[in-house]
This record gives sequence, structure tokens and C-alpha cells, in this order.
Amino acid sequence: MSKILGFWSAMRRYLEQDMIADSLKGRIRYSCTTYVGMDGCYIFEIRVDGKQIKRFSWETIMTYFIENGYTKIKDPRGIREYWDGFSELKEKYSINDRTEYTDDEFCKALEKYRTQDIRTSIKSSDPLVRMFAILDGRLGKRTLTKLKDETDYLPEWLKNLYKLRFEAEQI
Repeated sequence: MSKILGFWSAMRRYLEQDMIADSLKGRIRYSCTTYVGMDGCYIFEIRVDGKQIKRFSWETIMTYFIENGYTKIKDPRGIREYWDGFSELKEKYSINDRTEYTDDEFCKALEKYRTQDIRTSIKSSDPLVRMFAILDGRLGKRTLTKLKDETDYLPEWLKNLYKLRFEAEQI
């Protein structure tokens, strides 16, 4: 993961200042946290106007699995019960079948977004790649206008980012 991220401060500057649309500068903020005992895992967050809109971590996705009844144990007690079946569930429910994602999925999407053309990214089946793309300043008003009618099948959290961009560009 560190190979993908490099130095977080440089990546954050890239995301918040270099690639972001001028109309969104200063409104979008990314953060990355790690705690002792997290075994190299991270928690990524995206904030809009100071309000957290999305979090990416193992706990986020496992809580999603528990709350939606995907786990065998409905009310886990202790760490072992909480994490029981995580790998199988993550494998069974692909990134397109859920609305929560891990830190690793965040990093892989960021890497994919950074290494492919913006037009490919905005049409990606990966909602995280599309998240980075919709905030990208390389998307012009004509492209954004065409995208306005293509948001019906997107997860609600991603629709809200599209809506934010459309409003910021007065589309």
C-alpha cells in the first residue's frame, strides 16, 4: 500500500490541489490515519465542507456486513466474532455489490485513476475510480453535462459527489 501512496502529504496535495476542479478547491479534504495495532491498515476519509462523507477501512466494511445481515453472527461479541468470515464476505460481495470499501480498495482505485486517461476513469465500473474522476478538473462542462443523465445506477454516496460537482459548475 505504501508503494501506491508514497508520501501521504504529497498525495493529499495532489488530490486536494493539483487534480481537483477549481470550483471545488478548498471544499474537499482527504485524511489518512493509522493507529498502533492496526497491522498496517489505514483509515481514509473524505470530507466536503468539513463534513465526513465517506470512510474507507476494514472496520467500515465489516460493520456494513454485520448491519446488513451478511454475517453468521448477528451480534458479535469480541474481536474474533466481529471479524469472523470477513475475507469470505469481501470476496463474495464485490466492490460493485456494496457501498463500503477497504483502505486497500481506496489505494488500488487511486492508483488506477492516476495511471489511466480521465475519460476511462469517469466510465469505470469501479465506483472509487469514478469518485476520483468526478472531482477532477480535467472534466469540462460538456462532459459533465453528458454525465448528468448517467447517475441513476450509482451508489447514493457517489451520486452526492456528482451532484456536488454539477452544482459547483452550475450545471
